[in-house]
Formats: sequence, structure tokens, C-alpha cells
Amino acid sequence: MSDTPTPPPASPCDACGASKGPLLKMSLGRDFFGRVYDRLSPSSDQSPKWYCETCSMQKNLQRDFRDIKAEFDKWQKGQTSELTATEQVQRARLRLNEIAAILGSQAGSKLLDPADVTALLSRLHAHGDTAPAPH
Repeated sequence: MSDTPTPPPASPCDACGASKGPLLKMSLGRDFFGRVYDRLSPSSDQSPKWYCETCSMQKNLQRDFRDIKAEFDKWQKGQTSELTATEQVQRARLRLNEIAAILGSQAGSKLLDPADVTALLSRLHAHGDTAPAPH
């Protein structure tokens, strides 16, 4: 018996409301910076979230965006950040460009605003490749 709950038959996607295709649950994996995360709800969770394939993919994009934004905010404040390494800044820019392209090719994301991605990418480009001096 699995600890992961099975979605009820014909339940809609918790993001877009569509009742198409199989619904997916986020699970174990690694974030953009390689850190382990666990998105499985405990079996006691009475209202787990389920996503259609498109929204599940957008949840992954959303997670990467949040990871990059959180590290950028720390970096901008002069705190220890994954973005203190030039190669990580370049990876983050590349990923944000990919996210923007994917969102631009889809008809409206319910989980991530393309304008937020574009704004973060602009801030990252404006900030350059070096961390600010601590305050």
C-alpha cells in the first residue's frame, strides 16, 4: 500500500481546474541548486493537491523560479547565497530564459506570472556577476 494518496476519480486539477488526463503529485527530487526537497503530503493530509501534466510541469518551473528568487534576494542583501558563484548566476539566467520561453509558448499559466520571471531576469542581468559587498 502506498503512502501517496490516490486522487479521486474525475477530480479536477488544483491549479487550472481541468479534468483532463491523469493527475500528478509532486514528489521527492532536487531543487534548482541541487538541494533535496520533499513534496509528498503525509498520508494524514486530508486535502492533497493534484495537478494535470501541464500544471505539474509549471509547478516545477515555479519551484525553480522561487529558488532562484530566494537566492537572488539573499545575494542582493550580501548574505551567503548560491549565486555568489559566477557559474550559478549564468545557470540561473539560462533557466529564467527557459522558463520565460516556456510560459510564453503556453496559454496563460495559473501558477507563475511570466511578468515576474521577466522582472527577475532583468534584475539579475542588471546586478552583474559579482555579489554586493556586505552592509
